[in-house]
Amino acid sequence: MFYSKKSPLKISEHNKADPECPAPSRSNPFEYENEPKFSTNPFDNDEERGLSSSSTHSLASSTRHKYKDNFLNSGGLENQPDQELENYAVYKAEETSKAVNGCLKIAEEMREGATTTLITLHQQGEQITKTHSVAVEIDHDLSRGEKILGSLGGMLSKTWNPKKNRPIRGPVITRDALPQGRGNHLDQREKLGLNLAPKEKASTRTPLPETANAFQKVEFEKSKQDDALSDLSNVIGELKNMAADMGTEFDRQAGALDHIQDDVDELNFRVGGANKRGQDLLRK
Repeated sequence: MFYSKKSPLKISEHNKADPECPAPSRSNPFEYENEPKFSTNPFDNDEERGLSSSSTHSLASSTRHKYKDNFLNSGGLENQPDQELENYAVYKAEETSKAVNGCLKIAEEMREGATTTLITLHQQGEQITKTHSVAVEIDHDLSRGEKILGSLGGMLSKTWNPKKNRPIRGPVITRDALPQGRGNHLDQREKLGLNLAPKEKASTRTPLPETANAFQKVEFEKSKQDDALSDLSNVIGELKNMAADMGTEFDRQAGALDHIQDDVDELNFRVGGANKRGQDLLRK
């Protein structure tokens, strides 16, 4: 009733000893003799992976390599056939288009960062103005307190007149043109002239037919470059205007901070005098 189980080791040894059950020639039954080896590194190119690519892809890869080194290892430009030079011109035109588009993308990212900086500057200016307005309110409250302190002390006491060096001026520059809500980002972009709608293309570019020659391909790339350079010029112009606005805002805030510092110093002086008056009344 009991069945003995043979271990895999014993079975393997039995199969080796038995001529009717020859040992397998491969350790992996799913492995084939002519199976290509694939690389596990995803960053290897086709040649390093050992993949069997098509002849067209191999030709394109080798051609691109020749174009990148300007035929340095192929006899130079002067020794190339006309067809090769035409393909080389198309390659250079496409690479130039990619470079111009890359510059445009960088400029657009710079514009987005400058927009955020400019909005932050205007928010900071609003905060300075609000702080200065609070200083004016403190001046009004302090004036009422000084009047009350002057009337205290009895009929025979000397009237106390608070010392003032200069009047409180308050904010010099108002910000009525700027949005009131600091958290409304879209309203601020519109009032600062930064929420502009993208300009539509004057004409839609028709794709080239498959039978286009090298000259047509180069001209097509040149038209793409002209459009990208025009957009790049517009973005650079916007960056220039935004830089000028930033400089103006910096100067305005520097002046506003000087004015608020003068008013705060005057308030501190008057508060010190009011505290001294209160201490004198407590001693009586």
